[in-house]
Amino acid sequence: MDYIEGTANGEPDRLRRAFHPDFKLYTITESDSLRIRSGEKYISDIKPGEKANRIGRIISIDYEKDAAMAKAEIVIPGWRIFTDYFLLLRYEGSWKIVQKSYTWRAYPKAEEKK
Repeated sequence: MDYIEGTANGEPDRLRRAFHPDFKLYTITESDSLRIRSGEKYISDIKPGEKANRIGRIISIDYEKDAAMAKAEIVIPGWRIFTDYFLLLRYEGSWKIVQKSYTWRAYPKAEEKK
């Protein structure tokens, strides 16, 4: 929830708590190439106190001992629906996201009234 609430509420410190310091984000660009971003760059784009119009929910979690994977959906109304896949490890007393891969689809447009 540090990730979901931290991005929605403009709380970069919560994101730093959620992610391993060296984490990276992976996605495929519209030109079909791999895009890799540093986690620190991602977190630096979150403006403290700036709320974002995004609705996040955890869809699934699978874990064994100190390793896990999770799937989340982030809806940004009127723009995109993101599906995030996380790899997590539990160490030093808490779970940390060590990698995020994601994809997105366009937010469905409402049918125009006739």
